[in-house]
Amino acid sequence: MPQMPIVAPPIGLRTKLFFGIGSLAQGAKTVAYSAYLLIFYNQVMGVPAALVSTALLVSLVIDAISNPILGQISDNTRSRWGRRHPYMYAAALPTALFFWAMFNPPAGLSHGAMFWYILIVSMLGRVAINLYELPSAALTPELTGDYDERTSLMTWRYFFGYVGGLGIGTLLFFVLLQPTAEYPVGQLNPEGYHRLGVIGAILIFVSILACSYGTHDRIRYARQAEDRPPQTLGAHMRELFQTLSHRGFLALLAFGVMKYTAAGMYAAMAVYFGTFVWELSPTSMGLLTFDGVVAATIALVIAPRLSKRYGKKPVAVVLAIVGVTISLTPLALRQLGLFLPNDPESTLVIVLFAFAAFYGAATATSQIMTSAMIADVVEDSLLKTGRHSSGVFFAASSFMQTCTAGFGVLGAGLVLSVAGFPQGAKPGEVPAETISTLIAIYLPVAALLWFVGVFFLTFYRIDRAAHEANLSRLAAAGPIQGEVEAAEPDFTLADRSAPAR
Repeated sequence: MPQMPIVAPPIGLRTKLFFGIGSLAQGAKTVAYSAYLLIFYNQVMGVPAALVSTALLVSLVIDAISNPILGQISDNTRSRWGRRHPYMYAAALPTALFFWAMFNPPAGLSHGAMFWYILIVSMLGRVAINLYELPSAALTPELTGDYDERTSLMTWRYFFGYVGGLGIGTLLFFVLLQPTAEYPVGQLNPEGYHRLGVIGAILIFVSILACSYGTHDRIRYARQAEDRPPQTLGAHMRELFQTLSHRGFLALLAFGVMKYTAAGMYAAMAVYFGTFVWELSPTSMGLLTFDGVVAATIALVIAPRLSKRYGKKPVAVVLAIVGVTISLTPLALRQLGLFLPNDPESTLVIVLFAFAAFYGAATATSQIMTSAMIADVVEDSLLKTGRHSSGVFFAASSFMQTCTAGFGVLGAGLVLSVAGFPQGAKPGEVPAETISTLIAIYLPVAALLWFVGVFFLTFYRIDRAAHEANLSRLAAAGPIQGEVEAAEPDFTLADRSAPAR
């Protein structure tokens, strides 16, 4: 019978900070891929949007296949550094290198050659970041079994994820994408994207190592993987299928795919809307990126409190609906002729900032809840299968986030293609009919994705009472046969800082 890991000392602020800092890498990579890859390769490098989107979609399919395999490998790894940390350390350098390569393609490639470059580099980059992200996220249920502490952990993780994304946007619009005589529209200056690759690679490398080192002392409190004889590939696949067929997990997966695809479309289209619909300057675009830190700060404060008072699922559902309604309102009002004019720009930016901040806070809090819900699935599955499958389940979280740079960018590319949006366009020169068509296609597609996702989420059933019952049953059970006990706890090395929520 299965048993949970031995009781560890409370998680303090130090551990939460390092655990969260590791999400800078994922945040920077996700935002860069979802918001800036399409406009970089399409409008700057001149590659057709459909080719860029297709390359990213194919790499996403490969990513979807590799994710659960990497999770399964992590779940079954036995080493002196536990199941997770060997992969976390190993991922730092390749993840950084592939991020640099994504924004520094060789000069002179044809469109066909550029398609293969985007496909191969994005595919290898996804595998590299997953080698870190899957094991690090899988630490969540191993760090604590407490229903509310898990929400707190994910709150810090998503706070720093937003900060990573904010850093990328701020860096681009305030420092890197400067107008020049050759490129009067800063967003179309290729040199800024090339330098982004260098700086982003350094940020990713440092944040991954910081999370790995900062959580290293918690290895002693987690159990090693059970000692099992070698299994055939077929046996591994059967176990994987059994794990992934968990009903609660499938509900979260379906919601996440829909939600992250919609969020990816929003991120990719936001640059187009800001540049061609609202006709904002690079400085104003840079100011709008700060909505992320406001949203993340609000979520950092309210997410643990809402979870404790109302439970994770109700908060996730309600705030998902609130968030999508807020995000679509400015475009819907503009389509009806009821929104602010583009001049004066300062007033427009303030209003757009407020909408984006409240949208971000609502969806970030909803996202935090669903991520913490994945952690609660781990014990429910452990009781049913006798296997600790945290790595496999958190492969879903990484896959869902990958949708922002795969399905989301694909959706954005298709919307641009169907609307007949021209390549190499300049602000103020795109026909009004094209802008109107673009918005008319985007609005219903985005709304449909969100509401279909919310429908799937209603099938999730693990609430606080069910989770605590699962923990009680696990505490009363014996250890998994062959499972290795963690090292004897050494409280002189434990994180003694007061728990932070």
